[in-house]
Amino acid sequence: MLLNKRCYSIFLVVSFVTALSGCKSAQLNKVDSQRVLYDDGFQNFDKVVLENEHDIFYLDDNGKQFVKQTLSNISDPGEQIIALVETIFGQSKFNLLYDGNANTIASETFKNKAANCLSMSIMTYALADEAGISVNFQQIDIPEYWTRRDGYSLLNGHINLRLLPKDDPSVYQFQVQGYQVDFDPQLSRHNFPKRVVAKKTVLAMYYNNKGAEALVKHRFTEAYAYLRQAIKVDDTFESSLVNLGLLYRINGYYIQSQMAYESALVLNSTSLTAMENLAYLFSVTDRQKAATELLKKVERKRADNPYYFVNLGETELDMGNNQLALTYFKKALSLSKKKHEIYFGLARVYFKLGELDLTEHYLQLAKEFAKNTNDETRYQNKLNFLTSL
Repeated sequence: MLLNKRCYSIFLVVSFVTALSGCKSAQLNKVDSQRVLYDDGFQNFDKVVLENEHDIFYLDDNGKQFVKQTLSNISDPGEQIIALVETIFGQSKFNLLYDGNANTIASETFKNKAANCLSMSIMTYALADEAGISVNFQQIDIPEYWTRRDGYSLLNGHINLRLLPKDDPSVYQFQVQGYQVDFDPQLSRHNFPKRVVAKKTVLAMYYNNKGAEALVKHRFTEAYAYLRQAIKVDDTFESSLVNLGLLYRINGYYIQSQMAYESALVLNSTSLTAMENLAYLFSVTDRQKAATELLKKVERKRADNPYYFVNLGETELDMGNNQLALTYFKKALSLSKKKHEIYFGLARVYFKLGELDLTEHYLQLAKEFAKNTNDETRYQNKLNFLTSL
């Protein structure tokens, strides 16, 4: 199953997987949020304590003091932006680390110094706002990319920030220079389509990720409360509907599940994650012909995406089908030679097959193509383990 998760990250669809659906073109359609909600199916959902907008973007005294100290001797707005960003991301200063599961509010992210791209964006927004800097949230339409967690495939999205000096009506600016802040600058350099999204959409992403996180842990009432709030905040954010459909399906609410998936497709008719989840629903409700037709459509569109085959490989590996997993990882490698996830998948398969030399070879390649220090360290630890055998 696919969840939508946003790293926004990250869409389960996380925004979590059951598949994290990415929002495509500007979404002008809306859905009737009351129609897709099923409060009667989750008793006491209203007892779940949810963070409000103030909680999510709140900066405590330590954060405010950090901004004050960072900018104390700088008056130029452009230089203030650069100083703030370099201090946050500088390895010798704030030392913010990447953690894909860090779905945290601004104050927690500041305290823990660990973030995914969504929590990084939320914290940086709070710091920039304290500094009097304008912020635009930007959603990046990256190709479908999944991670596996507790039996779920999590579809990851991506978001970053653009910082701008606040408008001063007394000063005429011929050209305003912005500063893009991204936890994964490689994605920005690929020139994927990007668009500014409203703060309410970022709130929906946060609630969606928290809902997906609860869903994976089988805390279904909590998951419903968060996904419900995501839809209430922004009823044009399709990922929440995809994840809500999965939640309904798991709990046997098939009519409501289909309604949620179809509502996601109203917002984005090309959402492959919504289609795939709907196909699975058709399958478990004895509508095999409809399921097969929909899955064929999805598979045709994913045929050139290496991450699709990585996800298939990881799924088969979890089921103990090592040779089939190897076939999928090799297919992914034939489509891309620069994805560390592919090499790690191959290393995992060869370890299961007892081929330790090949395991080490592919772990080395995974480390070589890793995009952040956390992944590099993870692969090096596995290499160290191999040499100790």
